[in-house]
Amino acid sequence: MLIYPAIDLLGGRCVRLKQGDYAQETVFSDDPTAVARRWVELGADRIHLVDLDGAKAGQPVNGEVIRAIAAAVPVPCQLGGGIRTDADLATVFDWGIRWAVLGTKALQDPNWVQVVAARYPDRIVLGLDARNGFVATDGWLATSSTKATDLAQQVETAPLAAVVYTDIAKDGMMSGPNYEALREMRAATRLPVIASGGVSAMEHVRQLTETGTFGCIIGRALYEGQITLPEALTLVRAKQSSR
Repeated sequence: MLIYPAIDLLGGRCVRLKQGDYAQETVFSDDPTAVARRWVELGADRIHLVDLDGAKAGQPVNGEVIRAIAAAVPVPCQLGGGIRTDADLATVFDWGIRWAVLGTKALQDPNWVQVVAARYPDRIVLGLDARNGFVATDGWLATSSTKATDLAQQVETAPLAAVVYTDIAKDGMMSGPNYEALREMRAATRLPVIASGGVSAMEHVRQLTETGTFGCIIGRALYEGQITLPEALTLVRAKQSSR
């Protein structure tokens, strides 16, 4: 299983939200580039970035910081938040981003996701943020009537890199992942599933590894010390080598 340390950007700073609520913000650093370097020093081989301002605005916002992070670390970066047009994709890839996460636009226009996935094979990630199983959009400010599993099935024939599945009720709450929802997503699609939301203990990492989850995004637990990155990487790599 792959480990993705998360860096959420709001106003150019590294923050974490609780359940996607912009009013429940914790600032962890005024220097997100230094945070990215730190995760790499501790062994990270990839970074997950979220442009929270972009998710709200409907277009990428934190370009200066994102470019700086991509240039500062020797590992690939994944970015979500506000990427909704061909121009947005070209822009973020020009910033040095390896994988672009498409969420709101995927719900609005699944066909477009398939088209851009064909144009950029294995560089587009489907971002499914779910509230009670239904896709949430616009920085989690709205909830649709579309089931996350249905949307994954709708676009899975395209050459997508993966699907990031986030359970909003779990995000930032340090209460553990929604294993049942993740199981349903893995069963519903052939796409590799990256778990996001609620991972706050080594036991959660172990369980995700044992259930065959492709990747795991960890945020608040790393910043608050409930999980150390070297410990998590050692666990998943040991599991991999034992197979």
